[in-house]
Amino acid sequence: MDRAYAHGTWFRPLGLAQNLRLRNLRTVSVTTDPEFVDTRPRLRGHLHFWSFFGAFAGAVTLVVCAAVSVSAVAAFATAIYGLTVMGVFGVSALYHRRLWGPRAYQWMKRADHSMIFLFIAGTYTPFTVLSMSKPTGWVILAVVWGGAAAGVALKMLWPGAPRWLGVPIYVALGWVAIFVLPELAHNAGVASLVLLLVGGLFYTMGAVFYGVRWPNHWPETFGYHEFFHACTVLAAISHYIAIWLAVFA
Repeated sequence: MDRAYAHGTWFRPLGLAQNLRLRNLRTVSVTTDPEFVDTRPRLRGHLHFWSFFGAFAGAVTLVVCAAVSVSAVAAFATAIYGLTVMGVFGVSALYHRRLWGPRAYQWMKRADHSMIFLFIAGTYTPFTVLSMSKPTGWVILAVVWGGAAAGVALKMLWPGAPRWLGVPIYVALGWVAIFVLPELAHNAGVASLVLLLVGGLFYTMGAVFYGVRWPNHWPETFGYHEFFHACTVLAAISHYIAIWLAVFA
């Protein structure tokens, strides 16, 4: 039977009934991975696509203000944060918005999941450098970046690791700050700490949605993965404001 090629995917022509059933679907599956199937919601990747541009504008503004009004150290710490927040949204948008072939898909999946670890460590960086006493700040910084490096190694070497393994690692790394809450409240301010905790709750909620694949009431338009992405955007906004308050405390 003749085959057609579209969006990087080979597929066989379908009958009328099959075409009608698949008219709202974006591609035909070429792997067995449940995230590379023909039922990806239409809005998959849109939230992170637009969030990338917001992150770019916000990061540039934050770094410039930190450099002008605080110090070069503050500018460096916020620049690391800015690069990771742009990276996590940019890679995610690229991964989820485009249809990849099997080999490229696996590499993009590795990059997408690895960026989450780097983003967590990047978010911690301004707090550990500017809002914690030494050596406490350096210890926390080493823990989160060491954990991020281990997480990246896990995703690169074992991209098919089960969710029950990967998701708890994300959550545990994200809540390292629980051990230094009083110091953060004193140095960064109560408002910054509250926003940091609110963002952590959003991330945890999103991780749960991703892990259990729920809610999934509109799988063709806005599925459980989109709820996960929405939580990450809300969390990133909370943490962005928290970092502003901490930098200029």
